[in-house]
Amino acid sequence: MNITIIGTGNVGGALAAAFKKAGHTVILGVRNPVGPFKGKELADRLSLPVHGISEAISKSEVIVLATPAPIAAEVAKSLGDVHDKVIIDTMNAVFTKPEGYNNTAEAILANCNCTDVVKCFNTTGFENMLNPIYNGEGIDMFVAGSSEKGKKIAMQLSKDIGFSHCWDFGGNDKFTLIEQMAGCWINLAIIQKHGRGMAFKVVKRG
Repeated sequence: MNITIIGTGNVGGALAAAFKKAGHTVILGVRNPVGPFKGKELADRLSLPVHGISEAISKSEVIVLATPAPIAAEVAKSLGDVHDKVIIDTMNAVFTKPEGYNNTAEAILANCNCTDVVKCFNTTGFENMLNPIYNGEGIDMFVAGSSEKGKKIAMQLSKDIGFSHCWDFGGNDKFTLIEQMAGCWINLAIIQKHGRGMAFKVVKRG
């Protein structure tokens, strides 16, 4: 699968490394690929192609957005024609929302022509995306969105990089709920100082 990642911080970098290790083609989309840009070290280390945002998007079926949450609407506007793409939103408006929106996925849908927008890879720390194996077993991932096409791709990608199961939270009306789950992880791991080496796993009786 050809995947363009926009946003090369901890989450974008971890997913770039994990997707490439799983055998996918990963492209970084940046505003100015010829000048200094955040993520150059990542691109060099992983030997990833770097293109301007429009060109990077044209080469991929899937777009992963991993930029700061407050600029979600601005980033969505910069994407151009993405009607035939799948967008995976990894951002969280836990502390600061995009102005005028309840969550980042809502901001994306309102500011580009893609309807296949889902939220995934947002409920745990980037370390768990690099290594989702705990005691020999993969931890769980979660996805939300009304796009069945988008959810199918996100679920497959999560399994490709080692997550045991990707639970379907529901449609677009669950975007805020899945961001709140991210807030739970942040609360336990960071605010209460239990450490980032923790993760969620759903267990069922019988």
